[in-house]
Amino acid sequence: MSKGDGGDSDCRGIDCSKSRTLFAKAKRLIPGGVNSPVRAFGSVGGSPLFIERASGARVWDVDGNDFLDYVGSWGPMLLGHNHPKVLTAITKAAQSGTSFGAPTPGEVTLAELVVDMVPSVEVVRFVNSGTEATMSAVRLARAVTGMPKVTKFRGGYHGHADSFLVEAGSGSATLGVPSSPGVTDCMAADTLVADYNDLASVERLFGENVGQVACVIVEPIAGNMGCVPPEPGFLEGLKQICDANGALLVFDEVITGFRVAHGGAQERLGVLPDLTTLGKVIGGGLPVGAYGGSEQLMNKVAPVGAVYQAGTLSGNPLAMAAGTATLSHLRDHRETYEYLEKLGEMLDSGFGDLIRGNGYPLCWNRFGSIGTLFFTEGPVTSWGTAAKVDRGKFADYFMKMLARGIYLAPSPYEAMFLSAAHTEADIERTLHAARDSLAEVFGA
Repeated sequence: MSKGDGGDSDCRGIDCSKSRTLFAKAKRLIPGGVNSPVRAFGSVGGSPLFIERASGARVWDVDGNDFLDYVGSWGPMLLGHNHPKVLTAITKAAQSGTSFGAPTPGEVTLAELVVDMVPSVEVVRFVNSGTEATMSAVRLARAVTGMPKVTKFRGGYHGHADSFLVEAGSGSATLGVPSSPGVTDCMAADTLVADYNDLASVERLFGENVGQVACVIVEPIAGNMGCVPPEPGFLEGLKQICDANGALLVFDEVITGFRVAHGGAQERLGVLPDLTTLGKVIGGGLPVGAYGGSEQLMNKVAPVGAVYQAGTLSGNPLAMAAGTATLSHLRDHRETYEYLEKLGEMLDSGFGDLIRGNGYPLCWNRFGSIGTLFFTEGPVTSWGTAAKVDRGKFADYFMKMLARGIYLAPSPYEAMFLSAAHTEADIERTLHAARDSLAEVFGA
């Protein structure tokens, strides 16, 4: 909830003078004043809030405002901020040293958990980010198949490696840039773009590029065009197309891994990919990524095989400790997912009532603990439908929710992330704020 009005029009109803001062300074030192583009509030206007601390389901900014948080560090904080087990694990690990550049017991422990929990993974390699994981998985797919091209989906974001910045979603779309300068023509030529939930578009690309497609990379539940679940048969169809053409199916579970189920989306949806990429939840809030698959595939990676990939801080002991604490808790408390589903159903019911009861041109999508309120009439099943959102009305809604103490992602193409720290009272408060904010946005 906001500390006071503060008379700061740039933040529309909350005092953010310290954040504005920091942002002005940051813009002189850091491109755009931020270290990741969507954080700049470019899609919603105003200055970004500089967060000072967090606990449970709440964050506090440098001006003393506190907010109910649905960003959750963009997904990692499934257990909530500063979870005691995670904090204890990080502290204990730090007391022994923060980086060694050598194997550590923690890497083996976390690897055991990942292999035990993720159905398709027999061997896993830890890296430092989701981007590293996806680019490494694609390199492996190209090496194994001997084919050069990658198929991705319009609006899908798999990190900022060159091949993925062709018709990317989320932050790229928020900036109004469908691709990125610096991506070469030859790199773009090796990236084929299909439409999510449209198997015919995938089949067409394979038909036009016979013997050239190394892999299809897909978020099994799209999260970077907003939350867009797969339609029945879509993922199964992708697997069949890949198998028939000698290509690998790569699930980008950087968002969904351990978030929508104990074994990720692949466990919940019953479709096993050839390779899986992981991030966010696997690090318990610290920087980490991973990619894995069968022993046969992963043994193509150096030093066993010839596919080179390395990283100075890969397997960092602090990240391994945080990830182990998080995954161990989820392994031992599977009821966490039932609780998150209950909260999600409350949002389903609440947003559904608001949309139907008022005739708002909105669409609510949810899968597990991930959901998006799209400012367009539904259904939203692909980037083509997600891109129709009214960005102006979303920006107005965002600021009105912020003034009511609800912190959402500052982009119409992002998701709300629930955590185990959220309560039923938090959901009720959120829906109450949404009711009042939407009434003001639409003049109801």
